[in-house]
Amino acid sequence: MLQIAANWIVQETKDIAAAKEAYMAEHCPKPSLSGDQAALMEACKKLHALIDKVDEERYDLNSKVGKADKEIEDLKIKVVDLAGVKKPALKKVRMSADAMLKALLGSKHTVNMDLRSNLKQVKKEVKQEPSEAVGDWRQNIEEKADRKKMFETS
Repeated sequence: MLQIAANWIVQETKDIAAAKEAYMAEHCPKPSLSGDQAALMEACKKLHALIDKVDEERYDLNSKVGKADKEIEDLKIKVVDLAGVKKPALKKVRMSADAMLKALLGSKHTVNMDLRSNLKQVKKEVKQEPSEAVGDWRQNIEEKADRKKMFETS
């Protein structure tokens, strides 16, 4: 079986070589090398002109392919931008106001937002009123004036 396969491969290579020769004979006639030097120079000039023309076409096609590739890359980037990045589900987190401000403003900006310290502390005074002094209206007015002063000073 291996011998038959080897024979087929040899036959196939011969067929390919014969097909190449037939194609070249049909499309590219053999150059006539007979003649003087001027005729040969003219043939060389024609060949060089054809080579230059083919090179220009190749360069133009390469530039078109490069532009198309760049446009394809740009479109791929746009597709990714339009699709967007999937955002993970947010978790509920309990944070203090200080921690929130620190997260928003960055760790360099430290803001102390202790609201309770800004409030004025009011001490409750226990009133010790003797039962006899309830009717004393002067003491009553003085107490109210003291309370008013506590809230006014700031």
